[in-house]
Amino acid sequence: MAAEIIVGLDIGTTKICAVVGELKPDGIEIIGIGSHPSDGLRKGVVINIEHTVNSIKEAIEEAETMAGCEISSVYAGIAGGHIKGFNSHGVIPLKEKEVTRKDVERVIEAASAVAIPMDREVIHVLTQEFIVDEQGGIMDPLGMSGVRLEAKIHIVTGAVTSAQNIIKCANKAGLDVADIVLQSLASNESVLSDEERTLGVALLDFGGGTTDMAVFSRGAIKHTSVLALGGDNLTYDLSIGLRTSRKDAEKVKMKYGCALCSMIGEDETVEVPGVGGRKPRVLSRRILGEILEPRVEEIFTLIHNELLRSGFADSINSGVVVTGGSAELSGIAEMAEAVFKSPARIGYPREIKGLVEVVNKPMYATAVGLVLYGARRSKEGKKFRIRDTNIFGRVMDRMKRWFKDII
Repeated sequence: MAAEIIVGLDIGTTKICAVVGELKPDGIEIIGIGSHPSDGLRKGVVINIEHTVNSIKEAIEEAETMAGCEISSVYAGIAGGHIKGFNSHGVIPLKEKEVTRKDVERVIEAASAVAIPMDREVIHVLTQEFIVDEQGGIMDPLGMSGVRLEAKIHIVTGAVTSAQNIIKCANKAGLDVADIVLQSLASNESVLSDEERTLGVALLDFGGGTTDMAVFSRGAIKHTSVLALGGDNLTYDLSIGLRTSRKDAEKVKMKYGCALCSMIGEDETVEVPGVGGRKPRVLSRRILGEILEPRVEEIFTLIHNELLRSGFADSINSGVVVTGGSAELSGIAEMAEAVFKSPARIGYPREIKGLVEVVNKPMYATAVGLVLYGARRSKEGKKFRIRDTNIFGRVMDRMKRWFKDII
């Protein structure tokens, strides 16, 4: 029997990354990775189909060569300021006085029956907990006795056009999209522990174009949000402040950048390339800190304000985990601790085998998480094949089946 191959495709603002995982009895083994710079997206949203398709093809070809297999289907990540998450609640009476699988589906459908604008579609319906006759905190109510079943869920929606453009780009690159996954949810699969999800944690996926937040508590997702600011803003600030090109500013940021001036020595210097043939200049490294620190503080403060607004600020007892490409900037964890007034760490992909040395970086957290997400869906027997179809159709099909059952 051929091994099952699962591919995560992280379509990001600064890079497009494909990670190939092989499903083994004892877990996931990473067997291939491909990455290519991305210039067809802005703030997580596709703005140039052709450029994005070319970048996807390059990343996929590189991953195929390394893994020695052909890739035809991927789990794709989605982000962008258009992403909105909200909580919902549904209640049904129990006909058989015992919870059946059909009851579970019905109560989730009841909780999902909310008005969604025509220009938006459902990306995820995530169960938080079930309540049987006012007894809460139940994760699996099957077989329990009762007369009333309630479900609390978290619904993630996105702009129809943004989701369809991601699918279109993958299709034009010769790929099927098995599912579209919110990037912070994918990253959670690879960097968070069960203990952190249970105790309460805020996961920040600090990418190039966006910073995504997902809050978990008691083992379930409580809140999601996307801020359309990220590492690209830091690069732009450096480019203007140091009077150098975006490309050189990115290199200087990754090599010498620091999010806290207090961590930089007085006598440290950096060489900054000039523009248009001008000579490089030697500057104090503290200047980099003075440019980067206010912007990182601003981004984390906006995320913290969103956390306070959500009402879950007191539930992140295990602290904050920062992942994504921009999390590799020196001083990020310390800045997060200062703003959130909570313990913080950098999130690296975990619970994987194979090319661990290669993918053990925060920038690969989403792509590795997409592979782990795909593996879990595969075990659950849930497989979707999308070709220019509306993701919302999946929910509608289930609702049609439910109405037939009632009639």
